[in-house]
Amino acid sequence: MSAISVKTENKQVIDFTQGSPLKLILSFYWPLLLTSTLQQFYNFADTWIVGKGLGDNALAAVGNMSSLFFLIVGFSFGLANGFGVLIAQSFGAKDEEMLKHRLAGVIELGIVLALVLTAFSVSFLPLALRLLRTDTVIIGDSLKYGYYVFGGLATGICYNISGAVLRALGDSKTPLKAIIASSILNLSLNSLFIFVMHMGVEGAAIATVVAQIVSSIICINRLRKISVIRLEKRHFRNGRDIFLGLLGNGLPMALMNSITAVGCMVVQYFVNGFGVVYTAAYAACSKYLNLFMNPASTAGSAMSAYTSQNYGAGEYRRIRLGLRVCIGIAAVSYLALGSLMMFMPKTLAGILLSGSDQIALVCEFLPRCGLMLIFVDTLFVVRSGVQGMGKPILPMISGVLEMILRITVISFLIGRIGFRATAYAEISAWIGALTINAYAYGKALTPLLKKDKKTDESPSPRFHLIYDKHSMSDIIPFLRSKLRHYS
Repeated sequence: MSAISVKTENKQVIDFTQGSPLKLILSFYWPLLLTSTLQQFYNFADTWIVGKGLGDNALAAVGNMSSLFFLIVGFSFGLANGFGVLIAQSFGAKDEEMLKHRLAGVIELGIVLALVLTAFSVSFLPLALRLLRTDTVIIGDSLKYGYYVFGGLATGICYNISGAVLRALGDSKTPLKAIIASSILNLSLNSLFIFVMHMGVEGAAIATVVAQIVSSIICINRLRKISVIRLEKRHFRNGRDIFLGLLGNGLPMALMNSITAVGCMVVQYFVNGFGVVYTAAYAACSKYLNLFMNPASTAGSAMSAYTSQNYGAGEYRRIRLGLRVCIGIAAVSYLALGSLMMFMPKTLAGILLSGSDQIALVCEFLPRCGLMLIFVDTLFVVRSGVQGMGKPILPMISGVLEMILRITVISFLIGRIGFRATAYAEISAWIGALTINAYAYGKALTPLLKKDKKTDESPSPRFHLIYDKHSMSDIIPFLRSKLRHYS
């Protein structure tokens, strides 16, 4: 095992195992928050441009793709984050050789992942839209948008993996730079393609793919400059243990996202059955929900990187301190953004939608979810802590519970209370998942803290001083103080 030395050229890399947890997490969190907020903003801007430039039906067509997109991209994002956990653990443990072998394995698996998911998503897109009961009015635009986005899936996977590796190393500034550049490009191309060239929904899809190419290039260029992960050919000659380890941690996180997405797709199925008005309203609600969950979700990303490094270093008490910091961030986020959802739903709905019926439906959804937003905000942090300790199974099971609760609630209530059922389906899923992950967090961390405590208790402090190779100048004053004490 070779130790990692973080050199000055890598000053953007953060070692979470030393120093104040509050300062470290906040220094990592703010660039990460700006990054994810800009991502949400340009996704939001896509929706606004499509809705205002092409109408509510086009918005419904793009929004109808969100659950399918989450199914595929969420799988790759979960896999990338699972890989990132092991990268961070190697970095925290200062094991440079293992870090490089794991990174080489991530690159190889990423290439295979991009090829398989692109072929699968493009091939099954028409069938998936039919299974979702997509209205014939919008199915044409849904197909156009989907073929371009899924055809360029490799660019999104590349960004997800490179961003996950950078976050694992404590670099949240490079993804920020990447997303600033891609956001400006995406908005410019969107406006050009839709308002000037009148390309329709495919213009929005092309702009997204081009922006992802730019963000991937920026992240890869940064990774090439970090000395501790400069790879050689020998690092790509990995045994099955490297690949099995990566997949063993990545697949449960990927499956968790995909299982959750299936629940969202079932909700979309029921919503689509009530017509385009419901579909457009649900698309707007989903955009706002993703936007307002973003600060807490980002706190979860910070918690994952922080926990992974400290777990690798054996600094288990620091994990608990990090949880308190990230829970505090989530609480502040809830107070600010949950209030907006509760008290300004009509104003928010009017930004994206034009139809009064659609706006009225959004006003049924946002206040209810805004009130209960604290549950999903806390879920992001706690679940990331569990995953950061390399325990992905119970979080995956919580994804299954989310799916079951969403399906059960939406199928039972939507025929009785209408669109409000979509809000209750979300809330029930949040509470169920949080319950399992809170249990998983305690189960994973408590034994480690007890082990830490036993280690501290043996040997006793008076002998510990001698055994730690202290000089005679330290030992003699110590013995004199003891003699004075007993005399």
